[in-house]
Amino acid sequence: MDISVIIPLFNEEESLPELCAWIESVMTENNFSYEVVMIDDGSTDNSWQVIQQLSQQNNHIKGIKFQRNYGKSAALNEGFKAATGNVVITMDADLQDSPDEIPSLYKMIVEDKFDLVSGWKKKRYDNTLTKNIPSKIFNAAARWSSGIKLHDFNCGLKAYRSKTIKSIEVYGEMHRYIPVIAKWAGFRKIDEKVVEHRARKYGTTKFGWERFINGFLDLATISFVSRFGKKPMHFFGLWGTASFLIGFIMSVYLIIAKFTDSEFSLTNRPSFYIALTSMIIGMQLFLAGFIAELIARNAAERNVYLIEEKIGIAG
Repeated sequence: MDISVIIPLFNEEESLPELCAWIESVMTENNFSYEVVMIDDGSTDNSWQVIQQLSQQNNHIKGIKFQRNYGKSAALNEGFKAATGNVVITMDADLQDSPDEIPSLYKMIVEDKFDLVSGWKKKRYDNTLTKNIPSKIFNAAARWSSGIKLHDFNCGLKAYRSKTIKSIEVYGEMHRYIPVIAKWAGFRKIDEKVVEHRARKYGTTKFGWERFINGFLDLATISFVSRFGKKPMHFFGLWGTASFLIGFIMSVYLIIAKFTDSEFSLTNRPSFYIALTSMIIGMQLFLAGFIAELIARNAAERNVYLIEEKIGIAG
């Protein structure tokens, strides 16, 4: 199969028929073999009923229905598991992403041999104050910390080589950092393409200000996990050793000073308490490193979600 289109959605019943018709038109025009996997992330409207109807009309359309809302990362992760196409395209369900971009994204993966191509919505129709400016700050921070020169990390319209999405795990709210996760998994051929951003036609945005705070927290998490997830003692041990040595050297100096000067007051000096605190912190960091190593070696599955129903998907 040429292409799998993965569409996570939450309360998008109005846009789904138009989106599916548009995708079908693009695929037919370019003679692509394809599937559309729609993941209903616990919608409270009639989105699942619409998906069922669309699947009956077009056997290329498949569906996964979560029992409750888990978030976009969970939906993408399940979609990646179900995808069977050589190239995987992700897009949002709100018609702000254009299916007309699919052929050029497909070409960049197949002919230009990229592992991942991220869309760049250079011209946006979102609110400048609440979305555009925070997005620029967020993307600048992500570029600086990851070394990946993308302008729009969180663009929903992306293309992947099948091997890329089968080799990574997306959980929590890490969908913003899929390029970073892919890079740390060894997929370094990452590029971007300017894509059309359309004004929202139906409904309202499902995201608020909290996504930007969560975004920066997730950036710190993914940076740490990417570097030290398999070797947490390398982080905690380094800083634990440094802290303990500082405290130990200070303690030795204070003890020597006490023996050489009988009038030297040990416990009245701030440096005495700084030395003790540094040694205690150093030992605590060491213990944290050991515990983290044990957890890392015995971690349970993180991506387990209750799926109520599936359409056209085995398992």
